[in-house]
Amino acid sequence: MSPILDLNRRHLLASLGTAAAMAAMPRVSFARTVGDQRFVLIVLRGGMDGLAAVAPYADRDYGSLRGRLALADPNAQGGVLDLNGFFGLNPALADIHPWYAEGQLLVAHAVATPYRDRSHFDAQDLLENGTVTPHGTATGWLNRAIGQLGGGQLEGGAAGRRLGLAVGQGVPLVLRGTAPVASWAPSPLKEADGDFLDRVAALYAGDPLLANALKAGLESASMADHALNADADMSMDGGMADGSAPKAKSVRLDPAQLGETTGRLLADANGPRIAALDLQGWDTHTQQGTTAGRLAGALGNLSKVLVSLRAGLGPAWSQTVVAVVTEFGRTARPNGTGGTDHGTATAAFLAGGAVQGGRVLADWPGLADDRLYQGRDLAPTQDLRALMKGVLQEHLGLDAGALNKAVFPGDGSPAAVPGLIRT
Repeated sequence: MSPILDLNRRHLLASLGTAAAMAAMPRVSFARTVGDQRFVLIVLRGGMDGLAAVAPYADRDYGSLRGRLALADPNAQGGVLDLNGFFGLNPALADIHPWYAEGQLLVAHAVATPYRDRSHFDAQDLLENGTVTPHGTATGWLNRAIGQLGGGQLEGGAAGRRLGLAVGQGVPLVLRGTAPVASWAPSPLKEADGDFLDRVAALYAGDPLLANALKAGLESASMADHALNADADMSMDGGMADGSAPKAKSVRLDPAQLGETTGRLLADANGPRIAALDLQGWDTHTQQGTTAGRLAGALGNLSKVLVSLRAGLGPAWSQTVVAVVTEFGRTARPNGTGGTDHGTATAAFLAGGAVQGGRVLADWPGLADDRLYQGRDLAPTQDLRALMKGVLQEHLGLDAGALNKAVFPGDGSPAAVPGLIRT
């Protein structure tokens, strides 16, 4: 498990026991900085239907195969948003469609991990551990990549300043490992005032473990408060602008808040540079819909996260790559309840000002019956690991040796896809 420092001080006191245990672990010395490059990994949990998110509307077998889940061509009302004359975006992604023309959105289609079964639990584990075997390791590929970038701490930063950031209530497997990462999540707890924290510090002064844990937590919280302007507006964290106790309510951020908060944390000069977050709602077995319905709602939330993330990053967007991935695709044909079942290949997205976009990367297998994987799924022709290797190599500067041996180990590890990043 990665040592975690929560970037929200409203979680601080509840986490002191965990923080004390972390303080006993060896500290990693400062190493070279990753610079101003940012990388965000968004995991769509549940298995996104790539044929619905990015429809191959010009494939001659598309309409008959998809039936009532087929999207209309770009010339029809409610039709797909054309990309290159063959593929089109689902209209629920309309807000990011202009990014394609700007060269800041790249679609990879018919992609998959090495996993070929249909268990969410196993597929997500393999997606995040970066090997060829579910549960093959207890660490994640993004944490191992951070470890290759100086061990997780940023050069010249305070003890609480970490390169990696987990956004949400827990740390996903992809960010777990020996490299320390920070975390941020909203909380309904009232902020502890300075006098109380001073008394706690005095109480812990004689205990190096607790004193160091408290100090590191406060430094981390200070960084988050600075990035989020928390003193000016606490409502995003579940508190009240006047400092009073929050009312009973859910503190789950809506998609726009989630994206903007992540962007502001990464944009801050003293903030992290690599983040991972999850989006739920992609397991569309029933009533999936086309331009409306369960999937359109999930795609709309993804679009809101991406747009607000760009806004939160501000000028730092030009140095950012956002990768949007999922554990597997869905069946090519609809099932009997208006949905799709667990499949194989799907689509992935790269977005950001650093992306060499405006194109679809696809060795398209076709949708004829004899071209489907096991007669039911979009066939995989690209390895998702190759796409992630290309980003880590060209954008974050990891060398091929580290990528093959440490980040994505195992026999048959594919070569990095070149040319993904602007030069």
